[in-house]
Amino acid sequence: MKLYHGSNVVVSCPDLSRGKPFKDFGQGFYLSDTFEQAMEMAKRVVERGGANQTPIVSTFEFDDSVMIDNSFNVKCFNTYTEEWAEFVLRNRDRRTPQPYHNYDIVYGPIADDGVVRQMRRFEMGAISMKELMQELQYPPKITFQYFFGSERGLEKLKFLC
Repeated sequence: MKLYHGSNVVVSCPDLSRGKPFKDFGQGFYLSDTFEQAMEMAKRVVERGGANQTPIVSTFEFDDSVMIDNSFNVKCFNTYTEEWAEFVLRNRDRRTPQPYHNYDIVYGPIADDGVVRQMRRFEMGAISMKELMQELQYPPKITFQYFFGSERGLEKLKFLC
């Protein structure tokens, strides 16, 4: 399958150390299975970076059989769940020693701005975990991401363009 990474540069050889810590699934390399989502991310990167930059989407081939063949340490979240919320909250928590987990690859929903707002309400004690899950039950659209958190996992990506 094809996966896409949005940035302001071509990324032909991902470097895990360049990933930002405290993201949904931790510090690593993030991709999407939709070009449009990756382009949106590339546009956001360019907006933060200033003038004279161009949004760029790098394309990779990924043998997704490793997601189910037990040859890699993989975690899949197919929708919003309490386990997903707790996992994201731990990875985003600056008080939690990082890395929080040792998965090679993680697949799951993105905690976009609307989701993050609800998660903050939970962290502040304004809503319970049950209420958080109710709030996330009917999102307008769930977008998913692939996270590669180890060199071993990155070896399963082949740069195309």
